[in-house]
Amino acid sequence: MFGAMGFPFYMLIFILIGILATVFWIWMLIDCATKEPSQGNDKVVWIIIIVFTQVIGALIYYFVRRPKRKAEFDE
Repeated sequence: MFGAMGFPFYMLIFILIGILATVFWIWMLIDCATKEPSQGNDKVVWIIIIVFTQVIGALIYYFVRRPKRKAEFDE
């Protein structure tokens, strides 16, 4: 039914993806909280986006805001 590898292999893959996604989410949340400049409400808005949209918000922050911040502030 589940092929040659079997059900436990697929569960292991899903658990690993879940753990990696959680670690990435926490990393982006900490990165935003510690390195984002406090200009206006930018930091608070990004933290709210990351917290409420979870991994998707962390991906948006990583690919959209983080490169801009690094270019602006030479980190």
